[in-house]
Amino acid sequence: MSAQTAAIAEKVRASGTSFYAAMRLLPEARRAAMFAIYAFCREVDDIADEEAPQADKQAGLAEWRREIDRLYAGKPENPIAQALLQPMRDFALRREDFLAVIDGMEMDATAAIQAPDMATLDLYCDRVASAVGRLSVRAFGATEAAADDVAYHLGRALQLTNILRDVAEDASRDRLYLPRDLLVKHGIASTEPSEVLKHANLAAVCRDLSLVAQDHFAKADAAMRRCAKEPMRPARIMGAVYGAILEKLIAWDWRDFTTPIKVPKWRKLWLALRYGFF
Repeated sequence: MSAQTAAIAEKVRASGTSFYAAMRLLPEARRAAMFAIYAFCREVDDIADEEAPQADKQAGLAEWRREIDRLYAGKPENPIAQALLQPMRDFALRREDFLAVIDGMEMDATAAIQAPDMATLDLYCDRVASAVGRLSVRAFGATEAAADDVAYHLGRALQLTNILRDVAEDASRDRLYLPRDLLVKHGIASTEPSEVLKHANLAAVCRDLSLVAQDHFAKADAAMRRCAKEPMRPARIMGAVYGAILEKLIAWDWRDFTTPIKVPKWRKLWLALRYGFF
């Protein structure tokens, strides 16, 4: 392992991501690819989330678009892009998927998202999550057409679970990802995050959106069954961990939005063992 790869791997480990255990199951070259993909995603996400003028955020994301151009020209300059060069060649990582991730981050960087319509929310999920899935399934070694169906549905399932878990945290940053369609359905006229957070019908909105997430989990699982088992092990672990988070949210029934909902480490380990080795 090169010093550059080791530094990126340590950055991923230190981030505390739930995906680290799944990445560790991969052979070295594929694991290095996933670490580099994760580091790229973290880098552009940090740009979108940093406390900085909007113009600076957009400039940072624009520079990453140029860096992706340099990557596909074989001349990356950023250390993370340099770490992506060999995986891009070895695993046919697609340029459009990297650019889609940046487009998704720009949706956050341009203005605080507040109650998008369902179609816009779906586009956001595709860019910030399913595009990452499309990169990931290639790094995993999945070659079936159904692997992109896994990315499509699992990416959306994971992102919707994040949204349902982080309603209060997002509101504190003036963001509201819950779709306007469901707010209106349940009599919530406001799109102001702090007002929506106090509304009596907010739990009903979350219940409806959880059904959408559950449907995506089920369709992702069906798509995984159409793929070779070994390359899908990391995806199964990711799905199992986030599926467990969604189950806990549903059981908690959004009785309040400030209580952290987490899966215990022992259960994450059990899920990693179950889906990683059996």
